[in-house]
Amino acid sequence: MIKYCAYLIVILAFVCGHRQSSKEIITNEKTLTTKPTSLVILGTLQDGGAPHIGCIKECCRRLFENPDPDRQVVSLGLYDSESNKRYLFEATPDLPRQMKALMNYGISNNKEIADGIFITHAHIGHYTGLMYLGKEAADTRGINVYAMPRMKEFIETNGPWSQLVSHKNIAIKQIDNEQPISLSENLSVTPLLVPHRDEYAETVGYIIKGPNKSALFIPDIDKWEKWEKNIIEEVKKVDYAFLDATFYSGDEIDTRDISQIPHPFIVESLEKFNGLDSQEKNKIIFIHFNHTNPVINPASDETKNVLSRGYRIARINDIFEL
Repeated sequence: MIKYCAYLIVILAFVCGHRQSSKEIITNEKTLTTKPTSLVILGTLQDGGAPHIGCIKECCRRLFENPDPDRQVVSLGLYDSESNKRYLFEATPDLPRQMKALMNYGISNNKEIADGIFITHAHIGHYTGLMYLGKEAADTRGINVYAMPRMKEFIETNGPWSQLVSHKNIAIKQIDNEQPISLSENLSVTPLLVPHRDEYAETVGYIIKGPNKSALFIPDIDKWEKWEKNIIEEVKKVDYAFLDATFYSGDEIDTRDISQIPHPFIVESLEKFNGLDSQEKNKIIFIHFNHTNPVINPASDETKNVLSRGYRIARINDIFEL
């Protein structure tokens, strides 16, 4: 009997120890999968992407033969740890892959579609991905799309986008210049009007404020000097500044009149921000690269020049805690 009791004690001790170990493993898994409120880079390229249609240069020729999955059109993902919700900035032609990457970030909420999409303007790389929410694809129900007044009207009154509204695939939430949108207690988004080629709708950037840090996102602007705000002062107000870097310089475009597609050249921005101290320069993350932009290549001399001066270059899957 004594021998039997001894065996029983050993077995119970083993079982209890095993259960405790399992609990610790589960706790560790939760720790590993918990993510703070963050921004995730889901795409870095200008609207036409890469390889670019009609391009016969070396920068695209090799990509037609060997596509690079990291070459996706500019987009940010926003994960809110407080509400376990996710938001996209821009609805790009690469939306399916970008949506999937965003929904895989953080703790699963058993959803496959983001809780909302913020649009900057009506150029093809920034809103046409909405088509994937229609009945031919996801056939979503009431996905919040945040848009300025003219952008809202453009979607509502022009097919095929208007069909997304009439079929209730999306619910357009009008936003207004410099008026914050509260997403949760410690997370807000504020649109800022910026000068750009506004053929169909106005263009905005966004200030994204999290529990601890904030970010400025301006993927498109004509030139910093055309903006009524001082970009240097705006950079100083935030912790991260994702800024338009479409072209490294005017030299890379030899097939079009570059004056008709104005953007701040990286070389111009380097000069403009040269007076900032190293801490302020490190806030600046260049993004929205044309397929010709040499900084797409991490090994290029132009990339090394930008990084040596203390700035950063956006790369897909980079994470920035808010």
